[in-house]
Amino acid sequence: MEDIENKIKEIINKIKPFLNNDGGDVEFVKFENGIVYVKLLGNCVDCEMSDVTLTDMVESSLVFEIPEVIKVVDINKAS
Repeated sequence: MEDIENKIKEIINKIKPFLNNDGGDVEFVKFENGIVYVKLLGNCVDCEMSDVTLTDMVESSLVFEIPEVIKVVDINKAS
């Protein structure tokens, strides 16, 4: 589990500069039952494209690179 979390953090760290360029950021919260929980920060919080960023950039990268990851959820929007 710790190895998976380290891989998740590595991939998120590669994505961060793209978000930082637009004043946003993403923070790893936890990995549980195949789901990566993140927190979008900065401009990403109020951005109307945050769902697209989450699925097209963060989720697609993690699912592609780490077979154990099935989904990514923003804890700000989790119900």
